[in-house]
Amino acid sequence: MNRVQVVAYDPEWPGIFERVRSYVWPAVGDIALEVEHVGSTAIQGLRAKPVIDACIVVTSTDDLQVCIERLANIGYIHRGNLGVPGREAFRRPDHLPRHHLYLSPRNSLSLKNHLGFRDYLRSHPEAAREYGELKAALARSFPHDVDSYIIGKTEFILRILGEIGLSEDELAEIRRINQLDNVARPTTALQPPELR
Repeated sequence: MNRVQVVAYDPEWPGIFERVRSYVWPAVGDIALEVEHVGSTAIQGLRAKPVIDACIVVTSTDDLQVCIERLANIGYIHRGNLGVPGREAFRRPDHLPRHHLYLSPRNSLSLKNHLGFRDYLRSHPEAAREYGELKAALARSFPHDVDSYIIGKTEFILRILGEIGLSEDELAEIRRINQLDNVARPTTALQPPELR
């Protein structure tokens, strides 16, 4: 079983993201709008699990299948949405650094969640510090239980998402997904991805 590990911010993380982005972009750049660095590794100074999260943003669901096929051509294995509507997940090629790659339409709740939470923490360092302390405490309390680790962070994340304007229905959907007991972890929760 994988250990839940939260480490100090590593200034190498943005460069690792750029390496992933540079590998992916030529395959999808004529379809995608952007490749976003999401999750805790995207927030300077924040403690995180040491795995980069990247999300390819497309205009609509009509663009998903072409992107999935092109990513397969460069070695990514499509894993489906893993129970999270609006977010397709991929297993990376072995030669690339550890990362999770996602694909989301720009109007999806998943992307709204990822970018909204990331941007809030980037502009609110005290909230980022508090979140980092919560993650470190949960990792110590649940070193071999990623489900409890995720559930333990959910209310903090929902509070921030409420502050940035997600609706009650959107918050309820995020809570529902994050508290499912029978879904494979760790990449299924509709939390900002490496914010697990």
